[in-house]
Amino acid sequence: MIFNSLIKPKSTLTTLDESATLSEALDVLEETGYRCVPVLDKSGKIFRGNIYKMHLYRHKSRGGDMDLPVTTLLKNATKFISINAAFFTIFFAIRDLPYITVLDDNNQFYGILTHNSLLRMLAAGWNVKNGSYVLTVITPDERGALVSAAKEITRFCQITNVISLDPDEETMKRVLYTLPADVSKDRMEKIVKRLQKKGFEVPEIEDLHQSY
Repeated sequence: MIFNSLIKPKSTLTTLDESATLSEALDVLEETGYRCVPVLDKSGKIFRGNIYKMHLYRHKSRGGDMDLPVTTLLKNATKFISINAAFFTIFFAIRDLPYITVLDDNNQFYGILTHNSLLRMLAAGWNVKNGSYVLTVITPDERGALVSAAKEITRFCQITNVISLDPDEETMKRVLYTLPADVSKDRMEKIVKRLQKKGFEVPEIEDLHQSY
């Protein structure tokens, strides 16, 4: 389920009624400065799609009729998620959009989840503000490898955060370990040497003291 704190509810949003004209939609977008806004049905409950400023400008520049209904240029009519959607569903649904529409349990318009909100959540999850170094460790894609690498690190310190990424090679995994803020450079180097001694490759070390 999506954290409610990430969702901008309908009551705080600028939306358009499906009966609005293209001219009225353009006025709203120019006044607010938004790239696009949701369009709802007359009841204000059903999501019809998004109207984009760029499409309105293009239509107008080509001599298009601006008195046509806003539904003429609607986009993303099927781009929405349930409020109960899993994280990975959300992540892949929003990747090409400025925001994704969120529907409630009755499939009615609840609000939006913006790209920026999702990125802020991911940044918080990485916990960079409370970390010292991020070690990129290459591990075999086999049972126990992740645990073994973590065990070697915890000989020296706790682990603040772990993120596993897909590498180019199918037989290996790229795992990012964030070390706590109190880990010194000397201790970090000891951790790296220990990992390398145990057969783990550490191709990258990011110093969070310098980055943030």
